[in-house]
Amino acid sequence: MANSVSSVEVQQLIKDAISKDKVVIFSKSYCPYCDLAKEVFSKVKQPIQVYELDKRDDGSAIQANLAQLTGIRTVPQVFINGNCVGGGTDVQKLLSTGQLEPMLIG
Repeated sequence: MANSVSSVEVQQLIKDAISKDKVVIFSKSYCPYCDLAKEVFSKVKQPIQVYELDKRDDGSAIQANLAQLTGIRTVPQVFINGNCVGGGTDVQKLLSTGQLEPMLIG
């Protein structure tokens, strides 16, 4: 199957995803750093929306568009309130320094 998803559609999907949910993680199901990011939000009982790119037909297109958007090529890419805050170790650091919970309020 050819890549039938346009770049514009993928950009819209990303924009809709990060504006609709407070916490969005673009992830791959086998990635330990992705698991780390998900665990951080589980610890603070924050619901998250996860997009497993390795399980989607448009996953590579989403990842390519995220790279253009954020300058980051790897997963996870964690968005809080529409802003990219980095990956697994980044959100773990936000949690350990007490910066994560205030970002989740409101």
